[in-house]
Amino acid sequence: MTDKINVGLVGYGFASKTFHVPLLMAEDGMTLQAISSSDAAKVTADWPQVEIEASAAALFARDDIDLVVIPTPNDTHYDLASAALAAGKHVVIDKPFTVTLDEAESLVEQASRAGKLLSVFHNRRWDADFLTVRDLLERGDLGRVAHFESHFDRYRPEVKTRWRESAAPGGGIWYDLGPHLIDQALVLFGMPEEISLDQACQRDGAQVDDYFHAVLRYGQRRVILHAGSLMAAPAPRFSVHGTHGSYVKHGLDPQEDMLKCGERRPTPEWGEDHQHGLHTVPNVNDAGARPELREVPTRAGNYPAYYAGIREAIRGQGNNPVSAEESLAVMQVLEAGRRSAQHGGFEQLTAR
Repeated sequence: MTDKINVGLVGYGFASKTFHVPLLMAEDGMTLQAISSSDAAKVTADWPQVEIEASAAALFARDDIDLVVIPTPNDTHYDLASAALAAGKHVVIDKPFTVTLDEAESLVEQASRAGKLLSVFHNRRWDADFLTVRDLLERGDLGRVAHFESHFDRYRPEVKTRWRESAAPGGGIWYDLGPHLIDQALVLFGMPEEISLDQACQRDGAQVDDYFHAVLRYGQRRVILHAGSLMAAPAPRFSVHGTHGSYVKHGLDPQEDMLKCGERRPTPEWGEDHQHGLHTVPNVNDAGARPELREVPTRAGNYPAYYAGIREAIRGQGNNPVSAEESLAVMQVLEAGRRSAQHGGFEQLTAR
């Protein structure tokens, strides 16, 4: 294989159109060679230079494809990834990895036997606000973290006719937004000891959960992961409280909206989030004094870093940016949360 990595993409739905194609097109050393789609006209209207295959099987059979990207409905991930690995391809799967932990473990074993890269697109590791939070914690600016709260709140009162909001396996907001928030929590704190999950269908006509509130226990630390669909006035994106003060940040990372609007890397302001957070620093020497408020500039987000990492990992010049083993841990928490919601208590977790 030459240094150029030829990519095949399965399907051309929202995730492909919004995230994967623009990021792949902008990445040096990667060429989007072909897309499998039943609607060739839709693909050609946006990307006339890309070849079209009528089926995923035809895409996998091509000798000129090195990497297959799978941003398809959640319940198709396992079969498509398994077939791509069997065809000798490296594989990237959009989150969640699969709909069951057993399926995910099977894919990890298959990729290991084949000697192929297997990764999950946890792009929100490169959110502007998350990169900033990670820096704060790594520097110890907040001291020992006692309470961490991560919200992904939206106002979407109408239930749409789409697979994400249907009763199919892997549908619902826990399997849609949960993987993002879980992965970020695991990056920061590792595997929790226990999880308690509350889920609900709050919108009229909802078929699957459109609300969740998860509590992750790490000793005396509490990590709260929350998402809802009727949040016209959303809570802070991050609220972090530690022995050296608190950090609060409002607003979502701008990269998804940039991609939806057709903005592409490189641009001078790519990924810049102009909503900065506040670090509240208590005055420990004077109990009566007001705490100091320090604005914390938000780092620029960097979704392109994911595919840059994939390129380097395939070339043998870097590590997989989101390893399959890390993604297995996310699946463990997803499933433990689901069991917790069923029996109404905390579910224990252990590192595998």
